[in-house]
Amino acid sequence: MRPRVLKSRTPEFRKFLAAILARRGGDSAGVDRAVSKIIADVRKRGDRALIELTAKFDGVKLTPATLRVTPAERHSATSRIAAQDRRALELAANRIADFHRRTMEKSFTYRDKSGMRLGQLVQPMRRVGIYVPGGLGAYPSTVLMNAIPAKVAGVAEIVMVSPPSADGERLAVLAAAEIAGVDEFYRVGGAQAVAALAYGTESIKPVDKIVGPGNAFVQAAKRMVYGVADIDKMAGPSEVLVIADDRAHPEWIAADLIAQAEHGSGDEAAVLLTPSASIARRVAEAVEVALVSLPRARQVETALIKRGAMVIVRDLNEAFELANEIGPEHLELDVRNPSRWLAKIKAAGAVFLGPLTPAPLGDYLAGPNHVLPTGGAARFASPLGAYDFLKRTSIIEASMGAVESLGPVVAHLARMEGFEGHARAMELRSGVAGGMRKSGGNQNAKQIKGQLAK
Repeated sequence: MRPRVLKSRTPEFRKFLAAILARRGGDSAGVDRAVSKIIADVRKRGDRALIELTAKFDGVKLTPATLRVTPAERHSATSRIAAQDRRALELAANRIADFHRRTMEKSFTYRDKSGMRLGQLVQPMRRVGIYVPGGLGAYPSTVLMNAIPAKVAGVAEIVMVSPPSADGERLAVLAAAEIAGVDEFYRVGGAQAVAALAYGTESIKPVDKIVGPGNAFVQAAKRMVYGVADIDKMAGPSEVLVIADDRAHPEWIAADLIAQAEHGSGDEAAVLLTPSASIARRVAEAVEVALVSLPRARQVETALIKRGAMVIVRDLNEAFELANEIGPEHLELDVRNPSRWLAKIKAAGAVFLGPLTPAPLGDYLAGPNHVLPTGGAARFASPLGAYDFLKRTSIIEASMGAVESLGPVVAHLARMEGFEGHARAMELRSGVAGGMRKSGGNQNAKQIKGQLAK
């Protein structure tokens, strides 16, 4: 099949754009009902529910003993996979860790003009859960992208869940878990795995946060358990938007569109925006040719029919306006001097500059995370990072001068909102501080703190 070629500012394009934007929502009532029952079942029956649901949905019979992947199994997997596979995973792991170390936040304190000490204590979460999909294949890269930022952040316990395969162990996934430093690994997936991470079972202790991509049932479960545990974001089908000028490489662009459309859900989005009618036509032709020999051609065709198009725009400015409206997961800039256009970008999960930088480079090895906001969430969300596994606690320490100068204003603001108790609590301290200042102006800070404590 040859992808459609559209012109912007036509009814056909507006209809296509509406379909792209519609991915931000939709009717999930049926999914929610099913997921709600699964969560309730796991909360009630624990491991027994996990084992029965795994047999039902994954076709794998587990026992309480085989629910957990043992450390020995993870360790042996690193020697059972091909040496070239292991080296590739280790290189990716090192690059991911190096990037995320640069994103770490630090605790800080300072004294303001009133003498008050203010700050923020930044600490890692104690225990987090990472979800790694199964589906069509094994995804060791997702193990690395989820676990390594948590490890860099200093999380003490990283718990991984992933659905088992009826075809046997996914050794690359086990090896990636070992390389990434996963502490616990359970053979369970779907909404039931999310429920187990949030509420706990006999085998799985609850976690503080759940991260990672998954299908509609996994995402619905994450949404429903939010509040019991934190979550990262609502991850949807993969997306790529390419902006290209008249010097772009049609075969390269076609390959990049196919790469993000082959994930298999059929809801992936793959769009080209270009002011060149020739490039649009040649990319569509190149996609048609490439699909002839592609193993997953049927999945790609399904996605392209639904959310794929070559769009001819008036100019690059219009292309960037549309890109910001769409807010794609992956945004590739196959244009002259791509860096000069960065200031135009307001909503994108990751930006890939120049023809030598395809999205698959970011998916596996560049270093920044491939867990990115989808469905237009790049308007307000960010890639998964070490910062997602940190929590922040405010630090406030008042001085005598701060209490005396700011206390009356605090009391005034409290009374504006009708909270007399708040006001009096502040005024008690303000009065003591003022009296101390008049009677002992030369006392040092340590003495003043001691008197206030009395």
